[in-house]
Amino acid sequence: MENKIILQSSKISIGYIHKKAKNIIASDIDLTLEKGKLIALIGANGIGKSTLIRTITGIQKPISGTVSLNEKNIHELDSLTLAQNLSVVLTEKLPPSNLTVWELIALGRQPYTNWIGTLTDNDIAKINEAIELTEIGHLTSKRHYEISDGQLQIVLIARALSQDTPLIILDEPTTHLDLEHKVNLLKLLKKLTQETQKCILFSTHDIDMAIQIADEMIIMTPENTIQDQPCNLITKGSFNTLFQNEHIVFDNKKGKFVIS
Repeated sequence: MENKIILQSSKISIGYIHKKAKNIIASDIDLTLEKGKLIALIGANGIGKSTLIRTITGIQKPISGTVSLNEKNIHELDSLTLAQNLSVVLTEKLPPSNLTVWELIALGRQPYTNWIGTLTDNDIAKINEAIELTEIGHLTSKRHYEISDGQLQIVLIARALSQDTPLIILDEPTTHLDLEHKVNLLKLLKKLTQETQKCILFSTHDIDMAIQIADEMIIMTPENTIQDQPCNLITKGSFNTLFQNEHIVFDNKKGKFVIS
């Protein structure tokens, strides 16, 4: 039977160590990221979502516990192996350059070109496949600064697809997007998980949308971090403790937050 698990964390504590003093943000986190799943990571501001992403992508070590990528400790993998198995899309402004959209997407092939930049026929095929999957062929000749924020987010997803890793992690990809572009982007992520069988994890503040579109959700609260299907999380009342504000209430019947 095929092993669908790509990444797993076991009893990890996340945070920072400063002068031997441990600042633990969250602890006892068990996560399982499987092929073909769209997974949303949610939690209030400052709860530790970005720290969790940095920890499970190997950027920083957990204070305790282990993160395994394809059954190997992620913090023992070299950068090339990591780049061929995990791609990360951050919500950051790109540095100034004259790169076209096609050239930007082609950067996803760097782990396979020894960073020299000579593209093989296979590299070009992977780039064109990513462009086709994200339906942005009409943008490829434009400079990256000539397109909208919404289009740029999709281009960065295409770059991650061209990297051809089994796992893609996105840090708040819907930030700065209007409602229409948020919906389009989340529907694209759903389509990609179904068509490519990659696992896509994204952090977001658009909780009501995530409930509707994600296969699973990871909820971070001050008490714990749990992972399950949205319907099960609703039944358990897991959303009720997400915000420590009496005016924000989760309506279990409607499956969304309401203002009281």
